[in-house]
Amino acid sequence: MRMRGRWVTWVLALLALSARAEEVTVAVAANFSAPAQKIATAFAAATGHKATVVVGSTGKLYAQIKNGAPFQILLSADDETPSRLAREGAGVGSSQFTYATGRLVLWSRQAGLVDDKGAVLQGTAFNHLSVADPRGAPYGAAAMEVLNKLGLLPKVQGRLVQGESIGQAHQFVASGNAQLGFVALSQVMQDGKITEGSAWVVPASMHTPLKQDAIVLAPAKDSVAAQAFMAYLRSDASKALIRGYGYEVP
Repeated sequence: MRMRGRWVTWVLALLALSARAEEVTVAVAANFSAPAQKIATAFAAATGHKATVVVGSTGKLYAQIKNGAPFQILLSADDETPSRLAREGAGVGSSQFTYATGRLVLWSRQAGLVDDKGAVLQGTAFNHLSVADPRGAPYGAAAMEVLNKLGLLPKVQGRLVQGESIGQAHQFVASGNAQLGFVALSQVMQDGKITEGSAWVVPASMHTPLKQDAIVLAPAKDSVAAQAFMAYLRSDASKALIRGYGYEVP
């Protein structure tokens, strides 16, 4: 691990010295917004390059990329979207790697409402349950898997409120418009602790793994800043930060 860490540091230094500072625009899945912003700041300090973060649902970001949005890197909420972009010639397949595996959590802003088994879903203590749109947000698809596995989808169907992205699903709960919501653990955890309210961290075995992959997009295949950002994302400093938000890191 130490050798690898030194190798990453050496690569970053070499890239920084070999070219003038450049900018890279990174399209980021909504669940990864907070760590991405911190990584962008640390990346600029370490390399001199600037990373601009643009946040959205994975499905929406994919559509924007296909329509020519000026992004250089995608940090997806799944591994299929980057693979699809690579197959379609819109991404550099050799650059793709898993930067994190996410965790789904049932969360309430209200302390004590959510128990550590998620049994609150069985009762009537909530009027609205927030989820992200499963058609474009992998965390939303995972939430629907969990509800189906628990046999609760018919029971809660009339109480579901759907956000376009996991960011909006979280906002519904944070604002009090929904008492409960399936959100990304990273949205309610920092430095390894739930920051507010009550939560049930859903066992990973209850849904398809939330492997999140990064890929350099075709227009940036020769971008020094894009290469430097991808290298920094693999660094020990980035991995420690990512773990602090509840992700598993390869």
